[in-house]
Amino acid sequence: MIRRLRISLFTVSVILICIGIVMIYSSSSIYAWEKYHDSFYFLKRHLVFLAVGGILTFLVMLFDYRSFKKIARPFLGISLLLLVLVLIPGLGREVSGAQRWFRFYFLSFQPSELVNLALIVYIADFVCRKAGQIKTFLKGFLPPICVLAAASVLILLQPDLGTTIALGSVALIMLFVAGVRGRYLLGLILASLPAIYLLVFSVPYRRARVMSFINPWVDPQGSGFQVIQSQVAIGSGGFFGLGLGHSKQKLFYLPAAHTDFIFSIIGEELGLLGTLGIIILFMVFIRQGLRIIKNAPDKFGYFLALGLVLLISLRAIINICVSCGLFPTKGLPLPFISYGGSSLILDMVSVGILINIARTGDYP
Repeated sequence: MIRRLRISLFTVSVILICIGIVMIYSSSSIYAWEKYHDSFYFLKRHLVFLAVGGILTFLVMLFDYRSFKKIARPFLGISLLLLVLVLIPGLGREVSGAQRWFRFYFLSFQPSELVNLALIVYIADFVCRKAGQIKTFLKGFLPPICVLAAASVLILLQPDLGTTIALGSVALIMLFVAGVRGRYLLGLILASLPAIYLLVFSVPYRRARVMSFINPWVDPQGSGFQVIQSQVAIGSGGFFGLGLGHSKQKLFYLPAAHTDFIFSIIGEELGLLGTLGIIILFMVFIRQGLRIIKNAPDKFGYFLALGLVLLISLRAIINICVSCGLFPTKGLPLPFISYGGSSLILDMVSVGILINIARTGDYP
């Protein structure tokens, strides 16, 4: 039974990755030819990231996942250091006003993706070490919140509010499940609302995103343009779609067609059937992930699996909802499918860890 569970999770992940390969080429080839005179530009880079992710996934599956407990704090420390270094001019690469990447020749690396994994590992280790004190404020609640606050501030300085919200949500849910008192978490959420308000409405482009979410037709050629084009793409696909490769919105109408809004291109080319297929695949992934959580052989495996499944699930839900106009634009990729090296590698490594946990569960 556990073996079938591992095979199922692996199969769903591979199907999503294969869909991503096809849709990245379909959505980016014309843009890549226009900008780089190479229609395979993004596809070739994506395949390199895929190869790196495959190697790391294989390595992760070779080791006992419990070895992560030994490196949880050093891993987190290195990840936070990288978040600091990426903000230093000359070290970090700035794209469209955001300084989030290290550039190594033709490859880019986003340290905030590494922090996602490092913080999940740290919290899973923390709740195991502090199981008897998890309900206390000073020893059970404050330490992980301080670490989360440090990571959030560094990510916000890039700036990247979407990743901060997703990571914070995962961390708080993990702590709640671990037994942290609800009033502490509720108090933190209420106390952070004014800060979130300021972060959104004191920054012009974020305020414009929220206003365009409420009514994109107020500024159809400006802040509402991307939302409108995304909805046009999904709506014009109908039930069966226009056909693979026949999207019109990817012809320089829909920005970020191969990254944040690839779900919209799927809807246009493959129609309602294609989008429902993607949603069903993610539902299967979540269901199998929950079964791995339930059958985890120890507490560390339980919370590690919980954090990884939560992170992938939330990112998928947010991306799909943004593409459909149900959430304001967040800038989060669609797991396994969107173009983006660091996020793809994190998704693949997460699957490797989940399979590792499920395999260990054969021998509780």
